[in-house]
Amino acid sequence: MSRNIPERNHRRAGLVAREARERFHHPDFDARGTQGWKSIEAEGKLPESGWRKEQQWALDMGLPGSESIVDKSIPTFARGELPHFAGINTFLKAPYVENVRDVGKYDAAVIGIPFDSGTTYRPGTRFGPQGIRRISALYTPYNYELGVDLREQMTLCDAGDVFTIPANLEKSFDQITKGVSHVASSGALPIMLGGDHSIGFPCVRGIADVTSKRIGIIHFDRHIDIQEKDLDERMHTTPWYWATNLPNVSATNLVQLGIGGWQVPRYGVAEARKRGTNVLTIADIEQMGLEKAAEIALELAWKDTDAVYISFDVDSLDCGFVPGTGWPEPGGFLPREALKLLGLVTAPGICGLE
Repeated sequence: MSRNIPERNHRRAGLVAREARERFHHPDFDARGTQGWKSIEAEGKLPESGWRKEQQWALDMGLPGSESIVDKSIPTFARGELPHFAGINTFLKAPYVENVRDVGKYDAAVIGIPFDSGTTYRPGTRFGPQGIRRISALYTPYNYELGVDLREQMTLCDAGDVFTIPANLEKSFDQITKGVSHVASSGALPIMLGGDHSIGFPCVRGIADVTSKRIGIIHFDRHIDIQEKDLDERMHTTPWYWATNLPNVSATNLVQLGIGGWQVPRYGVAEARKRGTNVLTIADIEQMGLEKAAEIALELAWKDTDAVYISFDVDSLDCGFVPGTGWPEPGGFLPREALKLLGLVTAPGICGLE
């Protein structure tokens, strides 16, 4: 006996229709209220003059492309943002300022600090500035969520690297301080690429030496970094001890975010207690939320100060994301948490970023 068995697509037709109906259960959803749509709208409001200027500069410097090239913005020699796999790497392919006396013509200047003689465990961060510049070629000056194109809203240059002296902390510190002071006194915002965390002290000193402003510090890290000495020297565990000894940098305006784990020397903890610094652990930040943590950090860092310095140690991230750092420690920030929190605390009045 034969039966009429419907084909597979016929048997599922009713089920598919029902599943489709069941998917539409958010009648109050407004796509235009999402960050995704707002970011799309924000891009439409951005000017294009900086972008077009960069394209014209690329043609002027690199020669117009060959006749077979349809896109007439493509030069013969790679200049500017594209292609991401080519070019001489500055940070975000920003203009390289060969004469550092010209940094004052820009809003911000990137400085590489290739130094790792202050590390007490794994070396290699002397290659950090090269690595950061190399990977930065993958990215563009435009950020979708922020609705920002750096080409349209600021001018950025790369001033190259400070000449550090391997195995000589104090001479390197003096070089770093002089370099940062030069940029800060020019009116450009100094952005430092390390380098181990011992550079925090000479970087802050470089800014503090050329201003009478009182400076607060917001510090992302898993380690407290405020003991006086380590292995009898001013190593990467000591920068905030020395920075907060400066006359216009108070320890009570030092806010440390993410401290914790099994690599926090008790010498440093005792010094933080003695000086009255401010520490929020990962658990504190999780409990109160990123927005409130940022508000507290800003309130404490800005209390009776005129400017704030931001220090971001890559080991503040969970070591699963940064296994190559000098002192890997589990339990740190997720990358998206760190990015969000960093964005929230970079309020107007920042005097330096490292």
